[in-house]
Amino acid sequence: MINTSLTQTAEEFRSSIKSQNEDVRFDLVVVGGGITGAGILREASRRGLKVLLLEQNDFAWGTSSRSSKMVHGGLRYLGEGKIGLTRESVRERQRYLSETPGLVDVMRYLMVHKSKKFPPRWLFQILLAVYDFFAGKRYRQSVSATNLPNWLGPISPGDATGGSVFADAVTDDSRLVLRALMEAADDGGTALNYAAVQKLVKDKSGRVVGVEVNDTVLGQSYRVYSDAVINATGAWAGQLSEEHAPEVRPLRGSHLVLPFWKLPVSCSISMLHPKDGRPVFVFPWQGTAVIGTTDLDHIQSLDEEASITQEEVDYLLEGANYYLKGSEIRQDDIVSTWAGVRPVISSGKGLDPSKENREHSIWEQPGLITVAGGKLTTFRLIAFDVLSKLAKSNTIAKVQDSGQPFFTATKHAANSIGSLSGRLKRRLSGKYGRSTNNLLTFNEHCSEGYEETIGFSDVSWLELEWAVANESVHHLDDLMLRRTRLGNVMPHLNTTYWERIRRLFETHKNWNQDTWDQEFKRYQSIWSRHYSVPSTDLDVEVQHLQFKITEQEVSS
Repeated sequence: MINTSLTQTAEEFRSSIKSQNEDVRFDLVVVGGGITGAGILREASRRGLKVLLLEQNDFAWGTSSRSSKMVHGGLRYLGEGKIGLTRESVRERQRYLSETPGLVDVMRYLMVHKSKKFPPRWLFQILLAVYDFFAGKRYRQSVSATNLPNWLGPISPGDATGGSVFADAVTDDSRLVLRALMEAADDGGTALNYAAVQKLVKDKSGRVVGVEVNDTVLGQSYRVYSDAVINATGAWAGQLSEEHAPEVRPLRGSHLVLPFWKLPVSCSISMLHPKDGRPVFVFPWQGTAVIGTTDLDHIQSLDEEASITQEEVDYLLEGANYYLKGSEIRQDDIVSTWAGVRPVISSGKGLDPSKENREHSIWEQPGLITVAGGKLTTFRLIAFDVLSKLAKSNTIAKVQDSGQPFFTATKHAANSIGSLSGRLKRRLSGKYGRSTNNLLTFNEHCSEGYEETIGFSDVSWLELEWAVANESVHHLDDLMLRRTRLGNVMPHLNTTYWERIRRLFETHKNWNQDTWDQEFKRYQSIWSRHYSVPSTDLDVEVQHLQFKITEQEVSS
C-alpha cells in the first residue's frame, strides 16, 4: 500500500518541473479542486491514467467547503416526480454511509406537520416509504403531537398535529474532498493547489492539447500537455469554456454558526420561513448549531470569496426566532458564518432560485470537457459521466461502473489502533482512510497526540500537525478553514493555542516570525471579511483589535 501524502506528490512534481525546466505531459488534466474535480481525479487515477489536478486557490476553497454539509437523497426531487434522480442520490448516500463512517454519518431530520398545511403527515409518510425503499433500509417514523416536543427541544411546536422523522446524512465537505484526493494520490494521481490555469493551449486545428499554469507555490509558469482537459471549476466554468456553453447561474447559500447551548438541537429541524414559506433548517454540526440556508443570485465577483449579507443574517434570524420558545437569538450570538456559491445550470426561464434544476450538465469542445451543476451527493456519478464522455472520444478506455468501493476500506495495524476508543477509531478512519495508520505512526513523533483535542472541538493537535506536514497546507487559512473547521467553530483561539500552532508551521514549513505575522494578518482579514457577520467600520476595528491583541501576545 502506497499511502502517499498530498504534500509529497506535489513536492515531487514541483521539484521535477523546477529541475527540468521543461513542459510535461499527462494523460488527463483536471482543472478545479472541489468535490467534482477530486472525484474525477480519483476515478481516473484508479484506472491507471496519469492525471494531474490543478486548483487556483486551495482545495475545496470554493463551493466544496461552504455547502450545507448535507449528503442527501433529495426528498424534494421525489415530490417533484424525479424518481430516477432521487433513487440515484439515495443509493449514493448509502454508499458513503457504508464506505466512510466517521466522515459521512446518518443524521435524523424532522418535518413538522400542521393542520390544513401541506404536506399532511399521511402523504409525507408515503413519500418516506419510497425514500426508504430506495435505501433498502427503514429510517422513517411518525411522531405524535404529544411526543413532538421531545424532538424539537428549543423549537416551539405551535399548533402542530405531529411530525415525520426520516434520515439523510451529514459530512465535513472539505474533508470529503481531501479524502478523495488522498485516495487518488495512493493510485498515482497528482493534485496541486495554488496552481492557476491561465489559459488553454491549442494546436493548429483549435483542439485543446494542454494548459498554461501559473504556479504561485513554485513561483513559476509552465505548460502541461495532455490528451484531454476536464474543466470542473463549477461556478467558474465559463472562464475556461468557450463553445456551446449553457448558462451557469451562481446562487449563494449562506449559514449562521451558533453556540450549541444557544440552540441545542439533536437533529435537523425544518421550518417554513414566515416571510416567504421557504424551508429554513437548523442542525447540529461539530459541537455547534447551524442555521441555513438562503438561495439568492450571487451577483458579486467570483474572484472574491462569497460573504453573507446583512439581509441574509436578518432573514435567517427571523426564520429561527419565529419558532423559538424562550430566549431570542441575536446577532451578537453568532460565532461565525459561511457563504457558498452553487453552480446551478440556468433554465433560462427566470425561475425563482429555489426552483432551478440541480442536475449536472456536461458540454464539450475539441479536447475540453466541461461539467457544472449537480449535487455533493452525486459527485461519483458525475465523475463516471465525464469519463464516459472521454471514452466516446476514444481518449480513454470504455468506462463501466464495476461496483467497486469508491473509498478504499481502511485496514489498520492492530497495534496502532487497537487502544483507541470506538468513536475516535471511527472518526479517524473516516477522515483519513488508508492514511490512518500513517497518522497514528506520525503520532509517535509529535509532542501532542490524538488524545488531546483543541477546546470543545473534536480536532486533535496530532491532526493539526499531520495536516501542516502532509496535506498541502500553504497558508494559515488552509489549516483553519478547510483542513479543520476551527475557524468556523472556534475562530478566536487563546494565546497558548496560537503559539502552539505557530510552532507547527515553524517545524514543518520553516516559517520565521515575519512569515507567521503575515499569515496571521492574512487569516484575520479573510475571516473578518468572509466568515464573520457583515461589519460596520467600527465592528471591523473591534475585530482587528481582538485578533491584534492575540497576535501581540503570541509574538511576545
